[in-house]
Amino acid sequence: MSRLSGSRAVRRGVVVLAVVAVALAVVVLARGGWGTTAEAKRPEHEWCTPGTPRTSLCPNNKAFDAKEYATHGDAFECANFAHQADAQAVLRADPRDPNHLDDGGGVACRGLPEPRDVKPVNGTAPCGPGDTRSARCPQPDRAFDARYFLRHDNDAYDCTDFASQADAQAVLRFAPADPNHLDGGRKGVACPDLPGPKDVKPVRRGTS
Repeated sequence: MSRLSGSRAVRRGVVVLAVVAVALAVVVLARGGWGTTAEAKRPEHEWCTPGTPRTSLCPNNKAFDAKEYATHGDAFECANFAHQADAQAVLRADPRDPNHLDDGGGVACRGLPEPRDVKPVNGTAPCGPGDTRSARCPQPDRAFDARYFLRHDNDAYDCTDFASQADAQAVLRFAPADPNHLDGGRKGVACPDLPGPKDVKPVRRGTS
């Protein structure tokens, strides 16, 4: 073998080794790096041991102590809870609501998934000047914003959250898809049993 052919063979070998090294590095990085410790290899959510409190990171754990969330000031948000009922339990444990979980009407974190507990908590903070008219703030001269009751895009509000039937109808009129299921009979009239003022002109619901 000549020096020239031998040099070419060496270069080919170097190129092959370089390609193999790059491929190996890509595989290792895709698997989480070069670490070999047990921590690096821990599967996701392995830290959710049976005694870990139930949170949004450990939604299936059974342990939950509402008082732990009510003694640290404004330290937690709706995103910390696995279920709406858990957030409601915290609001119920301290109606002063230091975590500002109350979405209005004494119900916390309406946008969280089931299980749900939407029975209002008594003793929550009074209405603010800018709060929309509702069952909790029923003053007739208070401004009403239908969008307030549509901000969670799901079944987050009930007929009991409204000060009057006309207000519930205004929400149905604004969003005929009725994400809050205010028109149970699909007749185009929301919450017919609520007190007046009334607006019973049917809203066209469509076929969906």
